Amino acid sequence: MYLRQESEYYRAKMKAARRICRGWVKPADLPSNAEIRDEIQRLARLHEGERRADNLRHMRMVALRVMRLLARFRPRLIGSTLTGHVRAGSDIDIHVFSDSLEAILGVLDEQMLFYDVERKRVRKDGSERIYTHIHLRDEFPVELTVYPASMVGLVFKSSITGKAIERASIAQLEQLLAAEYPDLIIDEELAAMEEQPDRFQLYTALLLPLENVKQHPRYHPEGDVLYHSLQVFDLACDELPYDEEFLLAALLHDVGKGIDPSDHVRAGLEALEGFITNRTAWLIEHHMEAHRILDGTIGSRAHRRLREHESYQELLLLSQCDRAGRAVGVEAPSLEEAIEYIRGLAYEMP
Repeated sequence: MYLRQESEYYRAKMKAARRICRGWVKPADLPSNAEIRDEIQRLARLHEGERRADNLRHMRMVALRVMRLLARFRPRLIGSTLTGHVRAGSDIDIHVFSDSLEAILGVLDEQMLFYDVERKRVRKDGSERIYTHIHLRDEFPVELTVYPASMVGLVFKSSITGKAIERASIAQLEQLLAAEYPDLIIDEELAAMEEQPDRFQLYTALLLPLENVKQHPRYHPEGDVLYHSLQVFDLACDELPYDEEFLLAALLHDVGKGIDPSDHVRAGLEALEGFITNRTAWLIEHHMEAHRILDGTIGSRAHRRLREHESYQELLLLSQCDRAGRAVGVEAPSLEEAIEYIRGLAYEMP
């Protein structure tokens, strides 16, 4: 469960029991959900260190920002972000109450937020119900579960403890933040968060227009720049799947073609300034020179300068992926899948 190979307590317990005991096990002999949760937290504290506490604070601030945005739908924060039982990959769970899904989506659309709507059929205690979830792609993944307005006062039970779940309104979350983080000035930090947009939204905004940017068929028979960029990203994932900086360079190396095709490297770096690391910027800045290295047409002095950089080998690898990512009709990930993959790497905690 810590590695998220399983998400359901019962399935995880039965799988572990079969591996260890190799036979039937009495349910009473299995650990409780609460005991498993506590062990997961010990693992999280052991492997994730101080960054876990920093992420928890920031997740709670993101939750407050979303809840204030949806205040008219009487949001309630639940789950690990409230209780503090977060670990790598945890999301933010919020209940909202409205008889109109469209009204909630309208607020999200006004803020130009990215989301997906999922309707999940669940059978429990002999009855079937369809739950509506809105998966919001923010700095951390946010799951909004939509309930009818009349259910705002209903007591929900925890699948872990069997007791009433802990939940917090906007005011209660603000009280928790004030108590847990005495140095925090909530409104000032929220204002700072608003001034610094989510970098993944910026990446998406720069990449989307590339679908309409065509390239010379002699050099790019595959078609538009977005399709090419996604091919390059996919190939880069095969080479260095956990190197976020390298993968971002692969995905973003041509974003400038949607701004200024005559000097796409400079235009891209200006648009990305402050939203990528120096290493990613260096890889993008020199990816055209790397083609000349592979061709053997670069001058010895320029080649020596690049070769002295610690990411020289990755630069050559980026160039190789760039050249290979020009195939016609091959399957490539969607833009959403690429962004979510990198977002997942960014949220993994050492």
